Amino acid sequence: MDGKSPVGSFWDHLEVLRWVIIRIVGAVAVMACVAFLWKEGLFSVVLAPTKSDFITYRWMGAEPFSLQLVNTQLAEQFMTHLKTAFYAGFVVTSPYVLYQLFGFVAPALYDKERRYVVRALGWTYVMFIIGSLVNYFVVFPLTVRFLGTYQVSEEVANMLTLQSYMDAFFMMAIVLGLVFELPVLCACLGKMGVLTAQMMRQYRRHAIVAILIAAAIITPTVDMFTLIVVSLPIWLLYELSIFVVK
Repeated sequence: MDGKSPVGSFWDHLEVLRWVIIRIVGAVAVMACVAFLWKEGLFSVVLAPTKSDFITYRWMGAEPFSLQLVNTQLAEQFMTHLKTAFYAGFVVTSPYVLYQLFGFVAPALYDKERRYVVRALGWTYVMFIIGSLVNYFVVFPLTVRFLGTYQVSEEVANMLTLQSYMDAFFMMAIVLGLVFELPVLCACLGKMGVLTAQMMRQYRRHAIVAILIAAAIITPTVDMFTLIVVSLPIWLLYELSIFVVK
């Protein structure tokens, strides 16, 4: 009987997967080490929204403010350095990670399926990066400035810890990245026949209300300007999704 047995084929695929994982881990580790060694440059980017001369504040014409981060645990700064370096390394190598994963599953796909998967992965990556950039330049700075300087009384000073700042930074980057996957998700649902452009137009008003609520949750500020700035990109994503589904 010609050909390999199912058991042999399974172990062959497992071996291929093992090397895919090794290459991914190796690439992420190398870039994480580079980011770790580039400490000053890395944290000058990450901590930029704490400075009143950040580009977003200058564009808004915001008044100068002072925001000082403090460290309250012995190993907190070192662990934050490690986590931030790993995150930066993963972000930089994410195209290579997607390439390796696609290379593993591609042999099992038909040509038409490969084209769909490549297109979906490409747009998923692009939209996630755009969402993360919107968070960095718009949503997160506005949130930091409002919550970091908000006081119930002048007698109560704010002491923002490094850990709380970094946790909010990573969490909001992921949340906005996922929010910007809306057109890709709608495209997939439209391809499966679950969602139609007519349906999205019919529920547009409901979607706008949901977008305003989501924007209010993402940015807990009280001014209408911030709410509009955050809501506008999400609404444009919804309109883009209608076009994509159509």
